[in-house]
Amino acid sequence: MTAPSITLTRLDVQRLERLIDSLDETLPGVVALQTELDRAETLVAHDEVPADVVTMNSRVHCREESSGKDYHLTLVYPQDANADEGRISILAPVGSALLGLKVGQHIDWPAPGGKTLKLTLLEVESQPVNGGDCAF
Repeated sequence: MTAPSITLTRLDVQRLERLIDSLDETLPGVVALQTELDRAETLVAHDEVPADVVTMNSRVHCREESSGKDYHLTLVYPQDANADEGRISILAPVGSALLGLKVGQHIDWPAPGGKTLKLTLLEVESQPVNGGDCAF
């Protein structure tokens, strides 16, 4: 499957590139995140990003297509991740895959046991003001 086109904010890209530079490039998730950053088709200022695009610190509502299960997730930096609270690290496979998606697009989510789940983005419930807070 071809990955959907994505839109990123310049601020997110700058912060995420600093994060990548601070990590061991062989860590799981680092290569996937760099691939996502490299394939962004549109870069916009954080105050110009459409409301239906996933940015860092966005809260999203998505559905796994085969089961119909809904997920409410917040895309966060690694130090803020907490699966029990639905706070998903940008370095997790689903995290880097969600970044830049637009409502209505879907991604393949690698699941345990070698299965692949299809997630469809239904709504961006909230998007941070001014690019959100970040330690990077």
